[in-house]
Amino acid sequence: MTNIQLIGVIGSGTMGNGIAQTFAQRGFDVRLVDVSAPALDKAKATISKSLGKFVEKGTLSAEDRDATLGRLAFFGSIDHLADADYVVEAIVEQRDAKRELFAKLDALVREDVVLATNTSSISITEIAAATRRPEQVLGMHFMNPVPLMQLVELIRGQATSDASMALAEELCRRLGKTGIPASDYPGFIANRILMPMINEAVFALMEGVGTAEAIDSVMKLGMNHPMGPLTLADFIGLDVCVAILDVLHQGLGDPKYRVCPLLRRMVAAGHLGRKTGRGFYHYA
Repeated sequence: MTNIQLIGVIGSGTMGNGIAQTFAQRGFDVRLVDVSAPALDKAKATISKSLGKFVEKGTLSAEDRDATLGRLAFFGSIDHLADADYVVEAIVEQRDAKRELFAKLDALVREDVVLATNTSSISITEIAAATRRPEQVLGMHFMNPVPLMQLVELIRGQATSDASMALAEELCRRLGKTGIPASDYPGFIANRILMPMINEAVFALMEGVGTAEAIDSVMKLGMNHPMGPLTLADFIGLDVCVAILDVLHQGLGDPKYRVCPLLRRMVAAGHLGRKTGRGFYHYA
């Protein structure tokens, strides 16, 4: 653990930049990689804005903000991760894309390096099988927004070693987060429970049981959820919700996980939630 200082993060989207920021805030040197230059530019701005909010709230000093930014570097190729001590992947939620990336990482980084994936639903075992080090591959599923949320799901694949899991748990502690172990089943724990709830909320909306506002208000006021399921779906991204539900439906074979037709129709229309300005609600 004392030898882990340089963290590689691949994918600079919402999750990737949040993971990179969190590691950097806790004193790690971070190299954030994305093949898209505009995405990297957006990530830089997002991280800077996030750190600025911490300074405004008085939870981070200006000096620590500057030090955090100084520990972050941005690159367009994974070749810059050859000397990384630990790698976290946060690219698109597609099985084949992740397997291809892990095969490349396996050939690139040192033999002792653990490779973690931030997948929210895809089999860790299948991703690990693309490498020659399946015992050093695991799921490290952060919650959004990463700098604020305490939970990290730690998913053990079929071959993941106890040492790799222990290392991930210790990293979570160093990040000020709590790592909760989960087994390699579709959706793991969080999305196995969360996505059916969101899907049922969409069914309730489609069937006219209540308006979006009414459904969300019932869950906030009656179940003490911080945000309603439809607001949360917009925050996550409706396309992501569909992708996870499809994994649950295909992986478990139970019709209760079928995607609500309204949810699939909204994705087809490009109404993906906050990131497109329109989902169950409209965003400026």
